[in-house]
Amino acid sequence: MQANATPPEKVIEISQVTTRFGDHVVHSGIDLEVHRAEIFAVIGGSGSGKSTLLREMILLQRPNEGSIRVLGIDLQKLADADALALRQRWGVMFQHGGLFGSLTVTENVGLPLREHTGLGNRLIDEIAAWKLAMAGLKPEVGAQYPSELSGGMMKRASLARALALDPELLFLDEPTAGLDPDSAAGVDELVLKLRDLFGLTIIMITHDLDLLWQVADRVAVLADGKVQGIGSMAELAAMDQPAIRKFFDGPRGRAAQELDQDKPQALAEAHKPIEEPSSKPK
Repeated sequence: MQANATPPEKVIEISQVTTRFGDHVVHSGIDLEVHRAEIFAVIGGSGSGKSTLLREMILLQRPNEGSIRVLGIDLQKLADADALALRQRWGVMFQHGGLFGSLTVTENVGLPLREHTGLGNRLIDEIAAWKLAMAGLKPEVGAQYPSELSGGMMKRASLARALALDPELLFLDEPTAGLDPDSAAGVDELVLKLRDLFGLTIIMITHDLDLLWQVADRVAVLADGKVQGIGSMAELAAMDQPAIRKFFDGPRGRAAQELDQDKPQALAEAHKPIEEPSSKPK
């Protein structure tokens, strides 16, 4: 780094986080930081604690020790009233969608606006339609119920709801899990476009190697309760730790790296600007 370069702004700072469930230690002194407008991924095997770490970052669980700061705020010292205000600054796309089956897609997307703003129903529906368009869904999808959606459409609808309050920070829990290759590739491109258009900071929990190679700026590997390595996928591929090597050795790891050779063309396509709907509310 050059002497006069401005250090990246830290959006998330995790310091010496330890998490235990009874005698079982999930995290043992975890340290990591996420910078403004980067796409940061957390990966690890089953039971490595990546989902638990996500829950701790979004105030669904507290670690036993250590500190987590999000958007400059220490979560361990946060009062309930302040926690509500902070939650409105981020969006979460849960692995299984988390949509309410009794509500239409439009009603699901508009729900955060009804809960946290004083906007009228008509304007909320217009904003919901705009968010659905941003997520790549056609207008008619808004009238459907979650049970009528395909897996890929469900993911996009959940993403639209996560974007409802114009968040600074976006958490994605297994955004491509269960999707066919074409649908997963569409999510890859959408994640890049959202980051580039809105300057979002995006944190992903994923095991999708293609997604990691195509969109992640940096990746943290969790194993044995600790961060085993942090870096770009290319940097991690050069490391020798067994916990890291399993993501690069074998047929799936090699296939994902071969796909990365086509990354410049994929990125050029993904960086095309999103066409904002003409009905965008003023």
